[in-house]
Formats: sequence, C-alpha cells, structure tokens
Amino acid sequence: AEIAVVVSNRADAAGLEKAKASGIPTAVIESKPFGKDRPAFGQALEAVLGDYKVELICLAGFMRLFTTEFVQRWYGKMLNIHPSLLPLFKGLHTHEQALEAGVRVHGCTVHFVTAGMDDGPIIAQTAVPVKTGDTPDMLAKRVLSVEHETYTRALALVAQGKAVMKDG
Repeated sequence: AEIAVVVSNRADAAGLEKAKASGIPTAVIESKPFGKDRPAFGQALEAVLGDYKVELICLAGFMRLFTTEFVQRWYGKMLNIHPSLLPLFKGLHTHEQALEAGVRVHGCTVHFVTAGMDDGPIIAQTAVPVKTGDTPDMLAKRVLSVEHETYTRALALVAQGKAVMKDG
C-alpha cells in the first residue's frame, strides 16, 4: 500500500504536519462550513480522493459521520480504528465507559466502515490490561501504544487481499 494523500477535516490535525514532513501530499476540507450538509462534505471529499486516485480510505481520529451513499461507494474500501474492543463501547469516551463497566481488558479495533457507527466487520484487535487505579488518560495512553501496530497489521491484511468485506 502507498499513502496517496492525507486528508483532514481540521487544519490543525497533527497528522498533516507528519505527512508534510514525510513528503506526503495533504488536503484540508474543513467540515464546519458544511454544517449538517453531509452530502456536500462527501462530494468535496470525493473530489480530493479522485484527484489522488485513492483506492482505500484509512480513517483515524475522524469524528464525522458519512452518508450511507458515501459509505456504499467505498464498500469494503474504508477502514477505521476505534479505541475499544468492539462491539463494546461504541462512540465517544470509550476509556471512561470501559472503566465504568469494570472490564479487565480494553484495547483497539480496526474495522471496515459500514453505515452504522463503529459497527462494521472487525479486521484486527489488540487488547491491553485495565489496571487497578487506571484513569481514563492512563488507559488511553496504553491503548494508543498499540494502535499504530494494529492499524498497520489490519491494513496489510486488506492490501494483501487476506481481509475482505463480503455481504457486510
């Protein structure tokens, strides 16, 4: 796999600077001007993806929901990483949710994106222990320490055709 472009809906995203430093093209499509017009945002994003001939979208820290139509166009070609062991703790504040639930393991999941939030088929997961006395920040740091390797492993499976999405 080759990184064609790094796109963010926030101009201050740290990933943009990392990409630029590595010679990777970047683009910013601020989501705020689109308000609740998700189709228009999706069209703007599609234009950038088309310009760079993107074949696979890898989301990370992207906190905006796509339209069902956008997700269908990228069926099996869009991945997301989520800071929990899905199907547990969808949405926001996953570390707080894990601590409140009293689980003894937590972690991250890379999954195919479907129309449901944090609901697509799982490609890879990595678990980390929840320790006595953990705070949400401590747990978040432990999960983050395994996210990059997990995403790399999942992306390799997809790029090699070993993980594909069929019939949802």
